[in-house]
Amino acid sequence: MSNTTEPQTHSISIRQRCPQAKGLESVAPLVRSVEETPDPIPTTIKGTIPTWINGSFLRNGPGKFEFGKDRYTHWFDGMAMMHRFHISEGSVTYSSRFLQSDSYVKNSEKNRIVVSEFGTMAMPDPCKNIFARFFSRFQIPKATDNASVNFVKYKGDYYVSTETNYMRRVDPQSLETKEKVDWTQYIAVNSATAHPHYDQDGSTYNMGNSYGKSGFFYNIIRVPPPDNKVASEDSADLSGAKVICSIRASEPRKPSYYHSFVMSENYIVFIEQPLKLDLMKFMLYRIQGKSFHKVMTWEPQCNTVFHLVDRHTGEESEVRYFAAPMFTLHQINAYEENGFLVMDMCCGDDGEVIGDFTLENLRNKSGEEMDKFYNSLCRNLPRRYILPLNVEEKTPLDQNLVTLHNYKATAKKTKPGEVFMTHEELYDDQLLKYGGLEFPQINYDRCNGRPYRYFYSCGFGHVFSDSLLKMDVHTKELKVWRHPGLFPSEPVFVASPNATEEDDGVVMSVIITPREEKSSFLLVLDAKTFTELGRAEVPVNIPYGTHGVFNELG
Repeated sequence: MSNTTEPQTHSISIRQRCPQAKGLESVAPLVRSVEETPDPIPTTIKGTIPTWINGSFLRNGPGKFEFGKDRYTHWFDGMAMMHRFHISEGSVTYSSRFLQSDSYVKNSEKNRIVVSEFGTMAMPDPCKNIFARFFSRFQIPKATDNASVNFVKYKGDYYVSTETNYMRRVDPQSLETKEKVDWTQYIAVNSATAHPHYDQDGSTYNMGNSYGKSGFFYNIIRVPPPDNKVASEDSADLSGAKVICSIRASEPRKPSYYHSFVMSENYIVFIEQPLKLDLMKFMLYRIQGKSFHKVMTWEPQCNTVFHLVDRHTGEESEVRYFAAPMFTLHQINAYEENGFLVMDMCCGDDGEVIGDFTLENLRNKSGEEMDKFYNSLCRNLPRRYILPLNVEEKTPLDQNLVTLHNYKATAKKTKPGEVFMTHEELYDDQLLKYGGLEFPQINYDRCNGRPYRYFYSCGFGHVFSDSLLKMDVHTKELKVWRHPGLFPSEPVFVASPNATEEDDGVVMSVIITPREEKSSFLLVLDAKTFTELGRAEVPVNIPYGTHGVFNELG
C-alpha cells in the first residue's frame, strides 16, 4: 500500500476541532441485559402516527451481556436481540426476542460463555482435566453465529447478520429464529459484511474475505433476484450466488478491516483502509488468550486505497486511487456524474475507536470518567471523494482532474496508473457541536446510486448517539432533533405514498434513556420539517442497538 502523502484539508484532527465534553452522564443502563417480550404488547400513542404507515420497524443489537458468572468484555459481544415495532392504522405494538443462535443456546445450556466473540475469549471447560484444557488453547475457535449487527435480505427472505460466515434466517413477523446459513456452502468466502446493497432488479451485492495459499482476497458477491416460481419449501436459498471479482490484499499478512462498501449504478468501490488485521496474531491469539479486537491495528503510515470495479463485468480498474489515511465504517451514497464517481461517507482520522467500546468504558460513571473516555474517541464526519473514471496514459500529471461544478474535492494523476485524491468536507462548523455523525441513511429506494440531496444520521455528542440530524448536501445545512437524556437509534426513512420529493415521508428512530426505567419509545418525525409527528411509548427497557430496517407490508 502506497505511503505517499499529500496535504490534508485540515492540519488538526477531527477530535481537536470538536468541542470537548464536560459533565457527561453515565449510559451504563443502556448496556445491561434485558428480558425479551416475545408476545406483542400495545404502546401508548402521543401525537399522531400517520395511518399510511403499514409495516414493521425491525431493530437488531446486543441484549444480554453475561451468562452465570461470566461477563462479556466488549459491547459487540452481547447476544443478539431482535426488536419489532409493528405499525398499522396509526397503532403500534412492540415485541422482542433473543436470536436462538448456537452461541446463545450453548451458553445458556452451560450457564457460562463457551463461544468466543469479538472481544471475549471463551475459557476452557473447567470440567476437563488440565491436559485437555491446555490443548484446547491450540484449537482455533469456530466463528460465532451471534448475528447482532443488522437485518438483511436475500431473495425476499430476511436474515440477521454479523461479520462472520454465518447468518440466521428469521421470520420478520414473529421474530422466530430459523436455520443457520453458512456462506462457505455457497461460495468461496470466509465471511461477509452485514451491509449488502440492493439493486433495482432484485439482486443483492455484498463483500466477503477469502484466504488460502494463493493469498488474501476481498471478494464482491452477487446473489441473484428471487425466482418468480412459488417456493416449494420454507428454507434458505442463496443458490446462484457467485463471486464476481476478487481483489488481492495489498498486504496479504495484514489485510484491511471493512464494515461496508460503496455501490453506484455501474460500479462498486472497495475501500482498503489502514485499519489492519494482523493474521499472524490472529493465528496465535487462541494461545495468547487474546480476543479478536486485540489483533486489529491502526497503521496511519499507509494511505487509503480505493479499488474501482465494474459491477456488471466484474473487471477491476487498472487505475489505483489513493487518499490520505482515514477510517470509515459507513458510506452514505455514491453516484456517477459526467465521467466521475462521487462518493460520500462518514470518515475519521483514526481507526482505534472500535477496540475502545468495551463494556467497562461504556459503564463509566458520570462526570470525569465518562468525559475522559468520550474526549479520547475519534469523531466521524461526512466527506466527499471524487474518482475520475476516464484516466488514460495521456492524462496529464499533477493537475486537478475534477471538473464538476461546485465540487471542492480534487484528484490528481501522480504517476502512470495512480491517482491521489483529497476530499471535500461535507458539512460546516455547525455540525461540530453535535460531535460529528454516524449511522447515515438515505431515501434508499429512490436515491441509492443516484444523485441525492438529503441524508439522515445520528449526532454523537456522547459515546452513544444523542441527537438525530438531517443534512442537506447541497447547502450543508442541518436540521436537528435533540433532547437531554434521550438517546436515539439509527434513523430509518420511510417514503410516503405517492411521494414526489426526495424527503416526502417520515424518519423513525427508537429512543431510550438511562434516566428512567422502562421509558423507551418509537419516534416518528416528518422527514421534510424534521419535527415530531408522534411517538409510541412502550414500558420496557431496550438496550442501545446497532442497525435496523423497515419491512413494508403490502
